[in-house]
Amino acid sequence: MKRFLLVAILLGSLSAQAQTKSELLTHYEAFYKEMRLQGDVNGVINALTHLNVLSPTIERRDTLAYVYANNNQHLQALNTLRSIEKNEADSDLAVQVKAVSLKALNQPKRAIEHFEILFKRKPNAYMAYELADLKIQVGDNAGASTNIDYGIENAKDEMKYAFYERQQPYEVPLKAALIHLKGLVQYNMDRNNIDMAIATIDEALKIDPNFNLASLSKQALESRKQSSEEEEKN
Repeated sequence: MKRFLLVAILLGSLSAQAQTKSELLTHYEAFYKEMRLQGDVNGVINALTHLNVLSPTIERRDTLAYVYANNNQHLQALNTLRSIEKNEADSDLAVQVKAVSLKALNQPKRAIEHFEILFKRKPNAYMAYELADLKIQVGDNAGASTNIDYGIENAKDEMKYAFYERQQPYEVPLKAALIHLKGLVQYNMDRNNIDMAIATIDEALKIDPNFNLASLSKQALESRKQSSEEEEKN
């Protein structure tokens, strides 16, 4: 009799726990939907974290990491994924989070690995720009040049790229942004031919005369050219 009573209590306890878990899942699923409707990022993170603990799935984990990354919480995004290593089996969302977050955390070499996976899966002019920009940072000018050529060839007139070096962010045509990078690569690969790099950057400025970063690059190159000419005279 005591054994029967113990089993009955145990089964009742398990049933209650299952019911509680089911109720919690229903609650946090509804909470997640409401937070999304309200645009409450912290609420979305809270809901997804609870859902991922109660019923973990790769999709929920990747979505949570994406929300963190989109909210500029890049370390939290990578910690959510549990790994920053290259993994061909990762979902597109997970690879994107790794690429963007590692770039934001000034890890260009690691970021390149993941942008390469994204580019291989779905090549486009935007991804070509990201790869070229990162490869210039790590000194891979030949690789950057290949990505730039692809990007220029495939950039459409309506494609824009945002820059944030000024207090007020601004956009320029993606093609102009790529041509600007082309000028930087030309200078890096042949520092004795500054005129060629300046002429290329002028092409970018013809597309968008208000391209501030290109103007700054041109000024820097002209300054170096002037300094070099003065040194030769002396």
